[in-house]
Amino acid sequence: MGNDLSTARIVAPGAFVVNFAAQVYGMVSSPNMKEIADKNHYAFSPNPLFIGAFFAPQMVLQLFWIRKLFLDDNEVDQAQLDYVPIYTLGNLCIAAWMIFWNNEQFTASQIFVTVNSLAQLYAVATLPAYSPQNALTHWVAKTSAGIGLLDFVDNGGVATKYSPPPSTLVKILTAGFFGIASVVADPILGGCVVYDLVALYAGQQGIWRSTLGWFAAGSAAIVGLRNIVLAEHA
Repeated sequence: MGNDLSTARIVAPGAFVVNFAAQVYGMVSSPNMKEIADKNHYAFSPNPLFIGAFFAPQMVLQLFWIRKLFLDDNEVDQAQLDYVPIYTLGNLCIAAWMIFWNNEQFTASQIFVTVNSLAQLYAVATLPAYSPQNALTHWVAKTSAGIGLLDFVDNGGVATKYSPPPSTLVKILTAGFFGIASVVADPILGGCVVYDLVALYAGQQGIWRSTLGWFAAGSAAIVGLRNIVLAEHA
């Protein structure tokens, strides 16, 4: 574990700093990330306030996760070390996404947000069972995957300039996309999926907004029922 831990203590904080700096750049540049979002508001654009509301506590969560790397070696579990490469890749991808987003190069930004989303989902799928020792890794990986899903559809809608209201086929695909995520998700990731849909609901208007509201309610019901059943069989 020694060499892996030494490397993790360098690359994980480094990736955090790079991503944080990119996000600060996105907020203070002119035009800033919100102004770009307002200018490019399409069918899968959430209310920007929901992104900020998620970003701040998730950054704090990441800092607690990084702090654990510098505690007694016995406090660092293998799940955390195994997640470090994906954590690092994800932070670097989101940093790159921000640079391209603020330069309105949305096809390039979609590449980076897609890589991050797929990597985070892979990490979630390969995590060991939840335990007190690896709880922080579960939270960081699953919240990163959850917001990654929103980033994926948001940037995708902007890159394709897909205006509301969506076609029936796109509505079905959207329901399937979030429906499957709700079915397979645990409480942490499932809560993020519901949050994503509420963020989309808050960012849209008219009949599409109402449809997204029904999707959010359905997702919440699926996540809630699934985890009640799992709890009863635990």
